[in-house]
Amino acid sequence: MKKSLLSAVALTALMAFGGSAWADIVIGVGGPITGPNAAFGAQLQKGAEQAAADINAAGGINGEQVKIVVGDDASDPKQGISVANKFFSDGVKFIVGHFNSGVTIPAIEQVYGENGIFVITPAATNPKVTEMGVPTVFRTCGRDDQQGSVAGAYLASKFKDAKIAVVHDKTPYGQGLADETKKAMNAAGVTEVMYEGVNIGDKDFSALIGKMKEAGVSIIYWGGLHTEAGLIIRQAADQGLKATLVSGDGIVSNELASIAGDAVAGTLNTFGPDPTLNPANKEIVEKFKAAGFNPEAYTLYSYAAVQVIAEAAAAAKSTDPVEVAKAAHAGTFKTVLGEMSFDEKGDPKLPGYVMYEWVKGDDGKYTYKPQM
Repeated sequence: MKKSLLSAVALTALMAFGGSAWADIVIGVGGPITGPNAAFGAQLQKGAEQAAADINAAGGINGEQVKIVVGDDASDPKQGISVANKFFSDGVKFIVGHFNSGVTIPAIEQVYGENGIFVITPAATNPKVTEMGVPTVFRTCGRDDQQGSVAGAYLASKFKDAKIAVVHDKTPYGQGLADETKKAMNAAGVTEVMYEGVNIGDKDFSALIGKMKEAGVSIIYWGGLHTEAGLIIRQAADQGLKATLVSGDGIVSNELASIAGDAVAGTLNTFGPDPTLNPANKEIVEKFKAAGFNPEAYTLYSYAAVQVIAEAAAAAKSTDPVEVAKAAHAGTFKTVLGEMSFDEKGDPKLPGYVMYEWVKGDDGKYTYKPQM
């Protein structure tokens, strides 16, 4: 009888952690594995998986191995809450994700925050993520108020005489970034001639482009993701609107060029310093490329998130998420993004955003490069 009961307990533990040994430290990766933003979900997944593999090869966390489990939120808030609930019910105590601010915020509010789960997002930039006062929430990326300040100042400096349209996708990320950029631009004395919102999933922007042509717009500031941005760029070019699109980190996927075609040339966007260009990361970058994956955009931000979990757990000598969070707030960690520490809100103390320009490389493909 005792043996049977013990076996049942062991089986329950195995099931709770997806069939892994119950001594494993399970990290859940939440992001859009399917849908229009799947490229970003792949970045979060691949970054976390490679970090886990490297940490395990070096002995794991406090002698335990790291196991990555993935939850597909498809960039949908409701599905994101379902993913969060599944992680919680499975006993997952550490989360890397989510990608979208509009998914991350409700997942924290309704699941992660009240259950003391450690969350570190590589990509959700809306200020609210770390403004809710949840002590177990962190991010390895910057915030939209930081990014918007850089973009707004840039627009006011470089395009002060241009007619600027501010367009966003009505999401917490897209509208939040657009509004922060608009605020900074306005404070510098430049006022937009248009402010418009469009819907996620829209395909035809003819009416919007027609309004911009009438207004003489030459700069489009876009708050949103690469899917709609690529269509706006391409359709603007097709309809004879000679305008440069400027945006944020939501377009940093090479899929943008696939959607926009040659019209992507000259597009501008803010993003943090590119960690793939750091010589210290050469070996890690080569591992991704050898596996057939380009570690662009948020890949190394996700890798760094797992590094923080591992190093904070080692510092805490514990895998209790609350204790690990305390160590994360108190420590400084060596990551692929550089030495990282966090303020009292859970925001990283990192170098600021810089401006990138989309150019054609020697291979004939377009990608984003830091402006010199």
